[in-house]
Amino acid sequence: MPASMQEFDFIVVGAGSAGCVVANKLSASGRYSVLLLEAGGSDRRFFVQMPLGYGKTFFDARINWKYQAEPDPGLAGNADWWPRGKLLGGSSSINAMVWIRGQSADYDGWRAAGNVGWGFDDLLPVFRAIEHVQTGDEMRGMGGPVHVSDITSFVHPLVRSYLKAAEQTGLPICGSLSCADSEAAGIYQISTKGGRRMSSARAFLRPALRRPNLKLVTNALATKIRFEGKRATGIEYRAASRNFIATARREVIVCGGSVNSPQLLELSGIGNPDVLGPLGIETLHMNSHVGNNLADHLGINYTWKARIPTLNQVLRPWWGKLAAGTRYLLIGSGPLSMGINQGGGFFRTDRNQPRPNMQLYFQAFSTVIPKPGERPILTPDPWPGYSIGLSNCRPTSRGSIHIRSADPAVPPRIVANAFSTAHDVEEMLAAVKFLRRIASQPALADLTVEEVLPGSICASDDELVDDFRRRSGTVYHPVSTCRMGPDARQSVVDPRLRVHGVGGLRVIDASVFPDIISANTNATAMAVGARGADLVLEDAR
Repeated sequence: MPASMQEFDFIVVGAGSAGCVVANKLSASGRYSVLLLEAGGSDRRFFVQMPLGYGKTFFDARINWKYQAEPDPGLAGNADWWPRGKLLGGSSSINAMVWIRGQSADYDGWRAAGNVGWGFDDLLPVFRAIEHVQTGDEMRGMGGPVHVSDITSFVHPLVRSYLKAAEQTGLPICGSLSCADSEAAGIYQISTKGGRRMSSARAFLRPALRRPNLKLVTNALATKIRFEGKRATGIEYRAASRNFIATARREVIVCGGSVNSPQLLELSGIGNPDVLGPLGIETLHMNSHVGNNLADHLGINYTWKARIPTLNQVLRPWWGKLAAGTRYLLIGSGPLSMGINQGGGFFRTDRNQPRPNMQLYFQAFSTVIPKPGERPILTPDPWPGYSIGLSNCRPTSRGSIHIRSADPAVPPRIVANAFSTAHDVEEMLAAVKFLRRIASQPALADLTVEEVLPGSICASDDELVDDFRRRSGTVYHPVSTCRMGPDARQSVVDPRLRVHGVGGLRVIDASVFPDIISANTNATAMAVGARGADLVLEDAR
């Protein structure tokens, strides 16, 4: 029998990018008691805190769910690798730390779809409140908990060559990329402070844990939402080989992310009877959109051999690793204090596009090539190399995430359905050709020996499409599996993030995005956490 536990006003399931924000804001006044459950453990690990250490976290089962999608026809039958954070901070503790908001039109599209309060003007104050940039203005915030670093003075010299080459293609140059509204190339800002990762756990949870009204339980796997009738009243969870029940006097708030939030709803009887019934789960409330509408950015890298040293010569040999490690430990700077993608940008594949539809990433190093279908290999090549990558901003392909078992420990079935529309294939074909345009400009061509991957032998449209089907994969931005919308027939949660058809239950994380945004999703996931917590507090008055 489960062991009973005390009651709380709010139960938050998941201490990830959004969940840490929610727990912080709900506990801030001291008026409400909050239980925060996290399936993983501590984020106090060296390779989590060191910015470039996330290559070590992608395959560590102690802090990573290590999901794998189903074999995908759109990816030449490959089963894509889906790392997701399983620790305090969630995926903000293992991501590449790019801090960017997407395009203002993304959020205005959310509002135009009937999601009142979710336009760009509505969210701008939220973004400004959570961030601290080095120079704030009417668009950027100062004094917020998420420290955002401007690394323009510390990037590898080859990044400057990339920016010059991008300019030679016609892209304007901006100092730091903070939004994706216009075509431009620049240097990304990253969420770090003092050479350490600024995850949601560091920014929001650590300060909140000093409050007596917030209780955190780690290594606690939520197994089911409890209901009285159609009102959520608590959570069943498993920790230390024991089963527990926690009761919520006010609300249960699911912050498990785009994989685990629909999983928990389905385990609890909210979803499609055709999914739940064969697994022996009784349908409490029918909603066929739970787990559907999955959107994700797909990316690919092209790689060139360089005539000059790159970070490969620093990060591959033992003496280079020793020097970089010593510099990092002594003064918290150097290549280990930054992310992989130092340069970047946005461009249009079609002049008729009203706004950029492709995102760029420049890496002053290259990695050993994995075999098709293998998980990424993060070992630098033995020769000097650099890579230019891209991802699609607004793909039209849609997939799904559904449970495959009534056992909460069994990973859900992830069907990415990549490149399943002609639109996505056509714009990716145009985009990879643009990568070659950048590398062919004098600023980079003079420093380049040859294209290594895919190589000049890959030339025709059919060959290019075949190549990006075989080598593309997620850039770890899944969203919309518990999509927000005013119409219960078309969405999972309403604009106040309340789950349609039941009471006392909300979802607050990236799974509620009505549609995918045009850039990295982590800053927006935290903003959704902040905005969602405000809605909870408004309704609790």
